Amino acid sequence: MKKEERRQVLVIGHKNPDTDSICSAIAYAALKNKTEDAYFEARRAGEINEETRYVLDYFGVKVPEFAADVGTQVKDIEIRMTKGVDENISLKKAWRTMRDNNVVTLPITEGKRLKGLITVGDIAKSYMDVYESTILGVAKTPYANIIETIDGHMIVGDEHAVVDNGKVLVAAANPDLMESYIEENDLVILGNRYESQLCAIEMNAGCIVVCEGAEVSRTIKHLATEKGCTVIMSPHDTFTVARLINQSMPIRYFMKTEGLVTFRMDSLVDQIKDIMAKLRHRDFPILDARGEYVGMISRRNLMNMRRKQIILVDHNERSQAPDGIDNAEILEIIDHHRIGSLETMGPVFFRNQPLGCTATIIYQIYKEKKAEIEPKIAGLLCAAILSDTLMYRSPTCTWTDQMAAEELSAIAGIDVKEFAKQMFTAGSNLRGMAPEEVFYQDFKKFNISETEFGVGQISSMDAEELKELKGKMLPYFQEASKDTGLKMIFFMLTNILEESTELIYWGRHAQQLVSDAFFIKAGEDATVLNGVVSRKKQLIPAFVNVLSS
Repeated sequence: MKKEERRQVLVIGHKNPDTDSICSAIAYAALKNKTEDAYFEARRAGEINEETRYVLDYFGVKVPEFAADVGTQVKDIEIRMTKGVDENISLKKAWRTMRDNNVVTLPITEGKRLKGLITVGDIAKSYMDVYESTILGVAKTPYANIIETIDGHMIVGDEHAVVDNGKVLVAAANPDLMESYIEENDLVILGNRYESQLCAIEMNAGCIVVCEGAEVSRTIKHLATEKGCTVIMSPHDTFTVARLINQSMPIRYFMKTEGLVTFRMDSLVDQIKDIMAKLRHRDFPILDARGEYVGMISRRNLMNMRRKQIILVDHNERSQAPDGIDNAEILEIIDHHRIGSLETMGPVFFRNQPLGCTATIIYQIYKEKKAEIEPKIAGLLCAAILSDTLMYRSPTCTWTDQMAAEELSAIAGIDVKEFAKQMFTAGSNLRGMAPEEVFYQDFKKFNISETEFGVGQISSMDAEELKELKGKMLPYFQEASKDTGLKMIFFMLTNILEESTELIYWGRHAQQLVSDAFFIKAGEDATVLNGVVSRKKQLIPAFVNVLSS
């Protein structure tokens, strides 16, 4: 089955993704594509950091596509592929098209571009309204439309020409009386009387419609050709032709072109629901990213919408999930953090293990399924473990993590120490970056006992770089508070070689929280925590003990 035909499932990590979040998503999507029928695609919920970019470049793997929001989009709805029609078709043909396709709105297109819309209400109004007898000319009605509408055929003239002036009239009187009301360029509906046909042509009528299938004499044809008069024959009587002929007008005269409400394929359903409810239109056109017409949706289509199917890796916190997660269907969660606040609509496969890295769990699943681990996938998983465990220095690192990394490094063909050094060096090259870029490299929100705060972390082998970052980050925290809405912000400047962290912070109760959590007298805005390198295993549990007591 082709990729386009399979059910799509997105594998995605947390906002402000780190190397583990990105690499685990890529590796797990690759495994799922080997073992299941759906199409699994790795995505990212934020910008990748320099360390992760180095890893992906090293193993020749593309950066996953950005998923700003995983809420249901228009493209997840069943779109009715109503074909666009030309603006010159007749009202009658538009009505038949609607009836045959069981629709009440027709899109008028030129090529792939939407020009306007016409509804069954517009057509009904055209039938009920009383128009001037010159309406066919005002509407620039093609003769082809007239022929089609009255089931006629052309005797003399060009069916591609249009009626551009003159009035429509029925010639029921004798020729003497006809001469008093037929004017130049009029369209005259008449019967089989030779004298009436001759009179209309001699009065310079633009067109005569001969009814009831009457034969048109050779003389009339010859004279009509000389005078430039179009001759059309219809099998219907004059009453029927007179009733039908206004239905030949082109729909461009009635279509709506101003203020059209359209939606894009990537529009979120939550955003369009209110618009659809307020306007109460039956149908809405859908355009693609190029602004080209795709199809139509109605409020009824929202009842059968397909929620995006998601697998979350490396987190189970609602605050860290991509926007729109409440409107997505979560199928699985693979994580190594504490169980957080995320709720699901139904039971899910939830694998949570006390390991140093989600990538270690992904590695285990590969082994359990006896699936081959390609060298580049092995490299990504190994890099994730080295990153999350700070090359085995973090207290979160387990023997299982280390053994997995060593086996994966052999498959990938890399030297662990040399690769880790290059990776950390690439990730800590932050001197030229703006404070906000550094801040969101690895930043997570937490809510413990109704106290909300955020913790960012940067790990480096360069003490001077960390010192420089401290002077850059502290002044930025007040602006970060406005952007995130948080009243307390912490940032870990972790020295990998010294296995210590200088914790800098901002907020009214931040200093006191650090003092209480680590039983120290914390500095006004910074404190060195020796032996503390893990946010998950050391910092957050210490905060939880204080905030939960």
